[in-house]
Amino acid sequence: MAAAAAGIESVEERRVIFASSLGTVFEWYDFYLYAVLAPFFAALFFPPGNQTAALLSAFAAYAAGFLVRPFGALVFGRIGDLVGRKYTFLVTIVFMGSATFLVGLLPTYEAIGWAAPVLMVTLRLVQGLALGGEYGGAATYVAEHASEGKRGIDTAWIQTTATLGLFMALIVIYLCRSNMDAKDFASWGWRIPFWVSVILLAFSVYIRLRLQESPVFQKMKAEGKGSKSPLMDSFFKYPNNKYVILALLGATAGQGVVWYTGQFYALFFLTITLKLDYVSAYTLIGLSLLIGTPFFLVFGWLSDKIGRLKIIMAGCLIAAVTYFPLFAGLTHYINPALEEYAAKNPITVQADPATCNFHLFVGPWSKFSDCDRTQDFLTKSGLSFKTIVAEPGKPVVTTIGEGATAVKVEGWDAKALGEALKKTGYQSAPDKSRINWVMAEVILFIMVIYVTMVYGPIAAFLVELFPTNIRYSSMSLPYHIGNGWFGGMLPLTATAMVAATGDIYFGLWYPIVVAVMSLVIGTLFLSETKDRDIRTYQHLNP
Repeated sequence: MAAAAAGIESVEERRVIFASSLGTVFEWYDFYLYAVLAPFFAALFFPPGNQTAALLSAFAAYAAGFLVRPFGALVFGRIGDLVGRKYTFLVTIVFMGSATFLVGLLPTYEAIGWAAPVLMVTLRLVQGLALGGEYGGAATYVAEHASEGKRGIDTAWIQTTATLGLFMALIVIYLCRSNMDAKDFASWGWRIPFWVSVILLAFSVYIRLRLQESPVFQKMKAEGKGSKSPLMDSFFKYPNNKYVILALLGATAGQGVVWYTGQFYALFFLTITLKLDYVSAYTLIGLSLLIGTPFFLVFGWLSDKIGRLKIIMAGCLIAAVTYFPLFAGLTHYINPALEEYAAKNPITVQADPATCNFHLFVGPWSKFSDCDRTQDFLTKSGLSFKTIVAEPGKPVVTTIGEGATAVKVEGWDAKALGEALKKTGYQSAPDKSRINWVMAEVILFIMVIYVTMVYGPIAAFLVELFPTNIRYSSMSLPYHIGNGWFGGMLPLTATAMVAATGDIYFGLWYPIVVAVMSLVIGTLFLSETKDRDIRTYQHLNP
């Protein structure tokens, strides 16, 4: 009987893991379509005139979905603790799939003007709210079905979903772009990946309707021990509110920036800065995700043996120490000509500081000066530069190189700047015969390993940190602030830091500082959770 029961339990666990993970993969696919296409959307949904500013605007709209995720965590977390895990994350996937499909129907800026980005941001907000309720529900649901000693490996399947969702988005976009004329894709083909979400939505709803409620939650409800005010109990009562803050600053913030650096920022760095074509970039990133994804399970399994926290902290430490050499290595192996050109030809922009404006978000109020346009031209060329103060009223002067061979361009003149770069040896795209594909892939794989270290054990850690009656609410908020705010803001923040300083690597300081913060706080104030009983209804101090 015991063996039979164990077999049934194993079958049930597998069914729960499969259904929860598959639905979450589709939801991440929906959410990350925009992220992958953000550089492309910049030209469709925002006004022309400054490509870097438009890109920042696209990233700002992208970030809006992340900023609202904690509010989704509050709304759906409360419902999940009151009503149940299953039906809550069933509702979230309907919201996500519907909003994604509608993005595929949006008219562009050329068709309806400023209404286009407004509608896009609105749909991103809906997506963010939905995702704010999805992850906590799926992770809690799986963990509460898991056998003792297997929560790390079981919830690690949920951790693979974000990467698999990104991988799926890359494949669908690649298939569309590679099988369509570039003009057709720009005109309407980009909408196809969003339309596909309707099929995924129908399948996800079907499989989730067949699930049963979490046994831990059912037991809690039967015993009448549920929380009547999960938000109040989670965030305004000690010691739970203390652990919400510690979970955020000491774990999920660092985990979030490592995740987004190793996957999204790496992709943007390849295509925007190093000028690698999208097919090669998607292939490199996709391969690193494919090879690296099993390590979510490896580190989830390992966390069941040695603990969650030390693995997460180790990932934050190694990432912070190695990001600068790794991204410099990408430049060296992907576009050595750019590296050589930058070393031989330092660039300075001499301008009146009063005329150099930082455009974080483009609006009807935006006016671009000669300084703005010059800095934009250099930034989108993947080149670092220094801005030097000029006398008020003097025109912008761009100096490329130094000494007698230096070339100067006065004022804003795109053609003259392009000719000056060409004259001094600049190449607009990497020479594929010089790309070291193996070493580039090794670097990207290493960064994905960092992702699996910090992300593989985090679900089990958060589930175990909080009691059953307020678990959904308590774990969802720090997770989505850490990933949605600290992590999701990374493309916007890092790109803005690069644009503001003229240093293509300066944006890396953002994930490094956040990862170090989590390392210090997590090491000093958090303790291991792997042996805790998750059926308790009160907080267990470490």
